[in-house]
Amino acid sequence: VQLVESGGGLVQPGGSLRLSCAASGFTFSLYDMRWFMQAPGKEREQVAAITSFGDAMVYKDSVKGRFTISRDNAKHALYLQMNSLKPEDTAVYYCRVQIANREYWGQGTQVTVSS
Repeated sequence: VQLVESGGGLVQPGGSLRLSCAASGFTFSLYDMRWFMQAPGKEREQVAAITSFGDAMVYKDSVKGRFTISRDNAKHALYLQMNSLKPEDTAVYYCRVQIANREYWGQGTQVTVSS
């Protein structure tokens, strides 16, 4: 199983970024997927989740209305569209899959929101 995140960077408050997670080594379309964030000095927390078919999503309260999780099962890809970014969104973002009670994580991509 391999998860590779990309798309992070430095953006001004109010800006947008689109994160991607390329998945391989498992049948992507069978599994729910999640995005997590870990801010400096804080624990990792879930930002958003999406079902295997992409028909249901859940979000952390602070990102509702600003972030959108989506997936393309044909491309084995997970996305996180981040709009109206705030300094408190600054964190390393990870995608995660759980398969047979084992968690798999990518290496993370840094998002920094600063003027």
